[in-house]
Amino acid sequence: MSENVVSLHKPTAPSAGGVAPTVLTVVPDPAPARPVPLWVRSGRAVKTGVTHEQTRAAARAAARHSLYTLNGGRIVARRAWDGKTGARYERMIRAAEAAGNLEAAEEWEDRLQRFRAARHHRRMNLLHSPVEAAKGVAVGAGMSIGVLVALGVVMAINTGHVGDVVTPLSATIDFIALLIRIVQVVWGPALSIGPFIALLALWSVGSKRQAAPAWALPANVRSNEGEPITPSIVVKALRDLGVPALARAIKEMGDAGASMLGPIRIAGCGVEVDVTLPSGVSTNEVQGKRRKLAEDLSRHEHEVFVTIPQAARTVRLWVADSGALDEPIGPSPLVTDDTMTADYTKGRAPWGQDLRGDAAALSLYQRHLLVTGLSNQGKTVALRSLALWLALDKSVQFLMGDLKGIGDWAMFDGLATTLIQGPTDEHVIRVTEMVESAVDEMNRRIQAPPGTTFPPLIVLVDEAQVAFMCPAKGTGKDKRPYGGSKADSRYFMAVRKIHNQGRAVNVLMWQGTQDPTNENLPKLVREGAHTRASLALGTESQARMALGDKAVDGGAAPNLLRPGLDRGTLVVASDGISIPAGQSSLTVRTHYIDDDAAEAITDRAKALRDGVTTLTAITPQEEHDPLADIAHVIGDAPRVRTKDVLARLAAHHPAAYGDWSFLDLKRALDDADASPYKSDGVMCVARDRVTRALTDRDGEGSASAE
Repeated sequence: MSENVVSLHKPTAPSAGGVAPTVLTVVPDPAPARPVPLWVRSGRAVKTGVTHEQTRAAARAAARHSLYTLNGGRIVARRAWDGKTGARYERMIRAAEAAGNLEAAEEWEDRLQRFRAARHHRRMNLLHSPVEAAKGVAVGAGMSIGVLVALGVVMAINTGHVGDVVTPLSATIDFIALLIRIVQVVWGPALSIGPFIALLALWSVGSKRQAAPAWALPANVRSNEGEPITPSIVVKALRDLGVPALARAIKEMGDAGASMLGPIRIAGCGVEVDVTLPSGVSTNEVQGKRRKLAEDLSRHEHEVFVTIPQAARTVRLWVADSGALDEPIGPSPLVTDDTMTADYTKGRAPWGQDLRGDAAALSLYQRHLLVTGLSNQGKTVALRSLALWLALDKSVQFLMGDLKGIGDWAMFDGLATTLIQGPTDEHVIRVTEMVESAVDEMNRRIQAPPGTTFPPLIVLVDEAQVAFMCPAKGTGKDKRPYGGSKADSRYFMAVRKIHNQGRAVNVLMWQGTQDPTNENLPKLVREGAHTRASLALGTESQARMALGDKAVDGGAAPNLLRPGLDRGTLVVASDGISIPAGQSSLTVRTHYIDDDAAEAITDRAKALRDGVTTLTAITPQEEHDPLADIAHVIGDAPRVRTKDVLARLAAHHPAAYGDWSFLDLKRALDDADASPYKSDGVMCVARDRVTRALTDRDGEGSASAE
């Protein structure tokens, strides 16, 4: 039998028959991977185990607790050495000398002398103490035996047994023997357990002081966020502040700068400490480096406040708990307490909380008010919350102008005598007239007999920068501008008059304004306010405009508040709020009262009153139609001289047209395509042109309605 032979090699030439033989290609299996040596695998396992997070945590824990014990022993030894020697006093003397405080150095030196004298006296007493101790022991033993024998005699007389004379003495000897046996039993275990108890005590001391390197501490302590404020951290931050004289003085102090610090006190959601700066270091050098100081204290810039108290060469640091200032405060008492009322004379408006967490209440009695800040930082809400509280005093009257006009003050309709809402020049004109009417009321009150009392009148203008920047001018003979900051500005002069004399007769000016500049908040106006408050601002120069140089030099810094994040937080400079002694301002986190809650409060305020009719501003174009009024006064005459038209308009409605000039009449007719023209050399108004303009306008209105 023939067999087919299969070649395992590719032939170099085709077969003779022209048909290629079947070829089977065998692909060999890949070579097995070389085994990893045992030492490599062991090394990898060891590396994985060593670098694993659990191993690291265990190593840190072991190092931490060992160092707690070691450093705890060092701390105890240091305390014992300080107690036995004058080392503590010598350190304080060196620290006082380095700080330039010679009085403190002399006081500590006097304390050191008294300590040495007392120690010498104790050592001299030791020379006589053995003899005196032996005498005391002998006398004490004799007296004790005598007392016991006397007690035994009394017992023997009582019982009639002579043997009872030694019973108390025998019982005492038995008790002493029992104590000796107890000590013999406990002594051995105590010697074994004692060292462990001592190590535990040393560990406890080191643990409380966190006496271990930073890398060995737990994660929550090792993290920079929320690091507790300790004296060493404060001194280190001051040393690294970049003030050469301060760093050099701390280095020369024997106590490493600890003598500069007062006690660290809990203050609200943070801590507070007074720092007495050494000689050669000024307080403004520390104030100017607030950001670096905050970063060295592991805080954000807005979480550290540097103020200057009354003490010389002293700065007061308030350091917030990490993230505490980002937490909202509670609701306003105006919202939670439906029974709350107000007292303009003696009461204080619940405005918010200070940084300590204490309630911040503001007295509004005879104080002009200015609240400023960047846009959308809570200015209107902060100003409105004061007005809401004061509205609960039914004797208070309001004249209000809201030059934003989006309804933020709409809930005062029915409370305010006048409420003007809108941002146009016409609204500014009406607000100016409102303030001028308050000036007239102020003058009337001033002329009243002495001793006359008047109800408080609050003249409130929100977005007052719109009034100061208004380009509108008066018509007719009076061309005075409404806006501006010069003596001919109607709004500016009205505000100045109220600032000058209104306080004495309870006519008060409240203003809210945005982004203050010299143009939209003149110097004389802002300095006329008794209470000045500012939310976040962009620059220090704006902060000085808002609060004044004294407040800013004393540490007030609304320009360091974070726009958007610190919404509702403002810096207040006023004698109407409780400010810590030595400070010139107070940072307040105001309560937020939304529109619904504000309406509920105003409803309560309206219930206290008999009813108030609120006058609102209506622009002349809305109340009067100039073109229709012109047609009315022309009547059937084909043409009327412009002079006569002006006279007839003034007689028809003096309030609307009494100040009109020829230019105002020409502008109204030109806009309607009914311009006046000359006839026989005299300017006239044609009845046909006015009628045609009215017809065309009414026709366009009908067409648009369809």
